[in-house]
Amino acid sequence: MTAFKWADWKHWKKYHPTMLFMAVGAFLYEYLTKDQTMWKFHPDFLYNHTVTVVVYAIATMPLNIFLFLSRLPERGFWKKSLHVAIWTAIYSLTEWAMVHTGRISYQNNWSLLYSILFDLMMFPMMILHHRRPVTAYLFSIVIVCCLLHAFEVELE
Repeated sequence: MTAFKWADWKHWKKYHPTMLFMAVGAFLYEYLTKDQTMWKFHPDFLYNHTVTVVVYAIATMPLNIFLFLSRLPERGFWKKSLHVAIWTAIYSLTEWAMVHTGRISYQNNWSLLYSILFDLMMFPMMILHHRRPVTAYLFSIVIVCCLLHAFEVELE
């Protein structure tokens, strides 16, 4: 709901490509790790894990990225770094709460620490995609390959 209140709706088209980049990334993760997922949702009101993933991929995550980017400070490395740190903390605390309430569980050696490290990489990648999409795509290919290798995800 915060995105509906505080995001820059007047300029939403400016953020739309990165919102789609995030959604595609979420679906790509689900496709590539379908048999060796790193985490699993245990929804309380949505139908199942798959429906939860779809809701996150097409609504929750893109709206979060929209809010994140539309509130990103224009200038200042430290201001931008603080913005990333705050969002990483929000994501980390949310995930911690989801783990402790049984709404998500980890698999294949994933942990909250890996999620925090991923978020510390993901938010700067969203900024990079917003400013230099081709560069972000190239970095993303490398990151995905490294993660697949590190977590020994076997592709069919």
